[in-house]
Amino acid sequence: MTAMADIASTADLGAERLQAWRRQLDCGFAQIDDVFAACMAEAHAKLSAEGLDDFLAQARFLGKLGRGVEPALIFLQEWPPIAQTVGEDALNAVMTTVRLINKSPNGKAIAPFLQTLAAVARRLPTQAQLQHYMDLCLLLLERTSGSIHGIHKTYPSPSLAVFFEKAPLLLGALSLQGLGNWVNYGIRNYSHHPEQQRDFFSLASADSRAVMQRERHGTLLMDHTRALDLYLTALWQMSDVLVPYSTTFDVQRQPMPYFDAFGMRLPDVYDERAGITGLDRYRAALAHMAAHRRWSTPIFADNFSPAQRLAIECFEDARMDALTLRAYPGMRRILSALHPSPVDGACNPATHSCLRHRLAMLSRALLDPPRRFESPQLADWVQRFHALLAQGESNTTEIAGLALSYLGKTRMQSDQLPDTWFQDTEVDYRDDNRHLWRFHELSDDEETFDKPDQTPPAQEILSLPPRHYPEWDYTSQTVRPDWVSLYERLHPSGNPADIDALLAKHSALAKRLKRLLDLLKPQNKVRLRFQEDGSELDLDVAVRALIDLKSGGQPDPRINMSHTNDGRSIAVTLLLDLSESLNDTARGSEQTVLQLSQEAVSLLAWAIEQLGDPLAIAGFHSNTRHDVRYFHIKGFGERWGDGAKARLAALQAGYSTRMGAALRHAAHTLSTQAADKRLLLVLTDGKPSDIDVKDERLLIEDAKVAVRELDNQDIFTYCINLDASADTYVSDIFGKRYTVIDNIARLPEQLPRLFMALTR
Repeated sequence: MTAMADIASTADLGAERLQAWRRQLDCGFAQIDDVFAACMAEAHAKLSAEGLDDFLAQARFLGKLGRGVEPALIFLQEWPPIAQTVGEDALNAVMTTVRLINKSPNGKAIAPFLQTLAAVARRLPTQAQLQHYMDLCLLLLERTSGSIHGIHKTYPSPSLAVFFEKAPLLLGALSLQGLGNWVNYGIRNYSHHPEQQRDFFSLASADSRAVMQRERHGTLLMDHTRALDLYLTALWQMSDVLVPYSTTFDVQRQPMPYFDAFGMRLPDVYDERAGITGLDRYRAALAHMAAHRRWSTPIFADNFSPAQRLAIECFEDARMDALTLRAYPGMRRILSALHPSPVDGACNPATHSCLRHRLAMLSRALLDPPRRFESPQLADWVQRFHALLAQGESNTTEIAGLALSYLGKTRMQSDQLPDTWFQDTEVDYRDDNRHLWRFHELSDDEETFDKPDQTPPAQEILSLPPRHYPEWDYTSQTVRPDWVSLYERLHPSGNPADIDALLAKHSALAKRLKRLLDLLKPQNKVRLRFQEDGSELDLDVAVRALIDLKSGGQPDPRINMSHTNDGRSIAVTLLLDLSESLNDTARGSEQTVLQLSQEAVSLLAWAIEQLGDPLAIAGFHSNTRHDVRYFHIKGFGERWGDGAKARLAALQAGYSTRMGAALRHAAHTLSTQAADKRLLLVLTDGKPSDIDVKDERLLIEDAKVAVRELDNQDIFTYCINLDASADTYVSDIFGKRYTVIDNIARLPEQLPRLFMALTR
């Protein structure tokens, strides 16, 4: 409602009616007098006569509540639009909630509850949804208010007021069910920790944001990283790190997709839009960035004005779309649905700068198949663009020349106006084009951007961005999503001759193993007898059947036989615990546990190489949940040669044993192997532990849940434990699938034999 309309509506009400309403309000706060007339004008326009009486009665109650002027003042301003959204009947439920809050020690939370109620109602426009939200608020009040350590004096909820403040933001990202799950998680885990509780419900803690991210509606990037990696590889022959950025917490400045030397940056979640699924929106964004990487070349920006750069980016983006559709015509449906369709004449050049609007109209015309245009000028530039691309792929310099020509012939005086028209001009699957520009001299602001030819530091190349894994908290019986940060990297190399020396040391054992391995090697053909249909006649069975027939008996019809290949279909990952305790001297030996483990792994890798089974070797250790390190020693596609031997020879032990995250990551790679049986062997010398965990059962229970998760993925997990007292905990994690080796000195002999027993 404009200011003039407010004055007119107020005048229509009449002074006598306003005075009668003011007496009915019966509230002595002077601040209300300044806004009362405008509030009543809006209420008179939006509420029924009965609703208006209830409105004033409840405002009178709030004014006499003893909580100051704020509750009544907020209610007078906010209730009419809320009632118009959810209905006047919701007033009783809202005031019931206010009364219950007032009866608790949380009276100060009434003001933020009413202040954000209008924004909440826009997200929850039905009475049933709003009631569900208020029930959730009362649950939070009840479960987070109480007495301290048996003292009878009650204390207010540390989180209720901040929850009300964050509610509009939360409901913008979560469904009601997701909000309920988020609230319940915070109550279960932080109800007895006021400071941590406040951090959780104010979205200040990493745990809070992680749980919220898990509960978000839409398509999460982290859930589809592998599918998108395969998409990039298959269609664009590219591979890059996909890095999510949050679209929730920075409402004013929403970033755009972009890529640099460290990866492709994409929104953490995409909702379905215009009939296009979130996954297809990710594919469109990746296709556009991949096209830029293939066909765009950086140009110097110093001599171009901002308007010229905007035009060049528009034409270059259109060229990327055209070349993408030339290679993959099936993407036209996705790009056409996601590209805005600005209406000619929607922007008024008398009041706004229409340059973005005109460029968006041109971009839409360049994307659409050739057709008739209402504007002959637009048709002319579409024809020039397609004529340039008809000669080949063109290049960034040529397209920049076309863009400058377009800008010179279509520029208007109003393009200098400060108010820019943005409606239907943002193509959100396109990146921000930072890769397109180079600068001769960088200003202070431009130094913050990555140069297109920037190379990441050497140490960054060795370690990929972290993968985040959940962790089970048995005390609250909940999963902490994205709790652990795991960094994977290729293990440094040493001298492969050291491993060859270990194999030579155990040459006698290797000869004995060789005889066992020959029995396990797959044979080329296996005969299948007693087949009704087969490739040839089984003479022995056929003669017996003929005798039965001649003697009046019932002959066996299975007189044929066939052949099949006898092949092993086993993929194995050997996961090594590389914690500090491996540096201890082994019982009954002069060697360390780490040295004996190197000997055992060398023999095992040699044995598996003889059998031809796919094998991966990895190690792990941890330094709190923020730094779990996962080292690749041998990959599935790598032969047992000098490269793997060199990495095995350089093994070093240190830090702690956060086993659950390592198990989950090992399963992430093992599950990609096409094998009938996938075996994960865990070689460890102690129970799971870490320096940031005081409860020794916590990581044991998490590892137990991780093993159960692997079972659901058809991955068989088996533990070889070198701790003599392991029986007290290892069965809790692995059930009956473990072996405790008391005499560690015999590990090199027992490990290969154990593997052969498991895979026979």
